[in-house]
Amino acid sequence: MAKPKRDNAPMATRAKPYSKVDVAEDRFGVRRDRILRSKQMVRSYVLAAAVAAFGVSATDGALAQDTVKIGFILPMTGQQQSTGKQELAAIKLYMAQHGDTVAGKKLELIIRDDAAVPDNTRRIAHELIANDKVTFLAGFGVTPAALAVAPLATESKLPQIVTAAGTSIITEKSPYIVRTSFTLAQSTVPMAAWAAQNGIKKVVSMTSDFGPGIDAEKSFQSEFTSKGGQVINAIRLPLANPDFSPFLHSVLDQKPEAIFVFVPAGQGGNFVKKFIELGLGKAGIKIIATGDVMDDDLLNGMGDSMIGTVSAHMYSADHDSALNKTFVAAFKRANGGLRPNFMAVGGYDGMHLIYEAFKKTGGKADGDSLIEAMKGMSWESPRGPISIDPQTRDIVQNVYIRKVEKKTGELYNVEFATVEAVKDPVKAAEQK
Repeated sequence: MAKPKRDNAPMATRAKPYSKVDVAEDRFGVRRDRILRSKQMVRSYVLAAAVAAFGVSATDGALAQDTVKIGFILPMTGQQQSTGKQELAAIKLYMAQHGDTVAGKKLELIIRDDAAVPDNTRRIAHELIANDKVTFLAGFGVTPAALAVAPLATESKLPQIVTAAGTSIITEKSPYIVRTSFTLAQSTVPMAAWAAQNGIKKVVSMTSDFGPGIDAEKSFQSEFTSKGGQVINAIRLPLANPDFSPFLHSVLDQKPEAIFVFVPAGQGGNFVKKFIELGLGKAGIKIIATGDVMDDDLLNGMGDSMIGTVSAHMYSADHDSALNKTFVAAFKRANGGLRPNFMAVGGYDGMHLIYEAFKKTGGKADGDSLIEAMKGMSWESPRGPISIDPQTRDIVQNVYIRKVEKKTGELYNVEFATVEAVKDPVKAAEQK
């Protein structure tokens, strides 16, 4: 019998390398000599596989180093879900407009829903740090959520970008916190000054009973009384699912000229509905408010009875700038006609801060370098010129006095006065 023709081709170029079928056949006596002669080749395969595996591992490591993860913790469900919806839409829009690669780093967005429950926020933040290895923690729809994460940001030396919560004290709780949203005092002090200068003398204050609401109450009262006004009652409303009716009934009996009101984003529509139902407007009582109450997201649903209502805030969808008009149009196109509100612009600017910090550091991703890069940064936002105070890491921005007007069949907060470059008044007072 003729001997089988030996295959002398190198292993790498053979049409059919060793397979499980070949080995099974060989165990039944077919071409057994080939197995014996291939032991050295098997050793070579094992070595090559090990080298290949090391190469893949090294490549994965390089990719991991070049991928930066941004962990956004937002209230996508629960009472503050409108905040999460607006911010997520703005974040995605920013990435769509600017790409997902900055300074050689691939940016990966991780969204987690905390329903604005601080225990959830803390747990999620820990998971993002320990499991997902994020470079940034961002979002935080309410103050308690932001405060819950501050110690973790300090311990892990990760930048915590607050794009929503508005209590003044937040940035003091960690040297790694930077804010792109607002503080309540930034709006309430200009609102109080405007009210006193425009003939309003007697006011009832109604604010939600948590950090931002307490800030709003105190800063309004301090400024308003210093200008000769009188706060005849300061009412604190429950934060969760408030029934505004009994509080508004009590205001009718007190006969103020106006109610100064702050409630979180998403609750303003219910407040206004009860205000109208109970006839406070017909009784001659005005609403003066922070912009949260006259939220762009909800304003059209409040009805024409809100025309003429004055508020103070750092953003209106009607802000008259080319950049804002482009932003609003793009936001609406991407979200079925939804109008952006002040939470959206906080998220949009949060992404801008992250992108520009990476450019400034040349791609360095350690927390200390990034925080230093953010201090003093300034740019043009859809809301107008803004900057990060290098001492407090808080936002400095214009605050606008606005009046509800009807334009092209829709209600808008139309700006008619500007207070420029407002620092957080609480910290400013402490620094004096």
